[in-house]
Amino acid sequence: MINVVLFEPEIPQNTGNIMRTCAGTNTKLHLIRPIGFSMNEKSLIRSGVNYIEYCDYQLYDDFTDFLSKNKGTYYFLTRYGHKPHTSFDYSNKEENIYLIFGKESTGIPKEILKDYLDYCMRIPMNDHIRSLNLANTVAIMVYEVLRQQDYNDLLRNEPFKGEKYLEE
Repeated sequence: MINVVLFEPEIPQNTGNIMRTCAGTNTKLHLIRPIGFSMNEKSLIRSGVNYIEYCDYQLYDDFTDFLSKNKGTYYFLTRYGHKPHTSFDYSNKEENIYLIFGKESTGIPKEILKDYLDYCMRIPMNDHIRSLNLANTVAIMVYEVLRQQDYNDLLRNEPFKGEKYLEE
């Protein structure tokens, strides 16, 4: 199972966008408090459109609470990581994979990362910016895992207009 973990998210638009990505990819979302907004905030709902109801998510009091309830392999996205995100093997569909992302302003605390140095990664980019947008980073990572798992049971064709829409 693929899991996205947001450590203390601060921006409702990012979380709403991530909820939409999770809803569309059968990915479970884990939110670690404190959260910088209300879960019924308009901007969260607007960003997730009407797909939030399809997002499987769970709230946790803190990182320790999260760890106590979830077993699997933890991967940490951090600008301080030395390995590219594509250097890991996510192909085992039986493995519980947790992609852990930090808060928008400061990331994941060093105190947490130091225990998982072999699982810290970075999406390569130039030196003009320190990091990509959180919602974009989550989408990149979820789709890298899905690509390695051959997209699991996700649809390969648009379900509303039909498989032959472009050909007609």
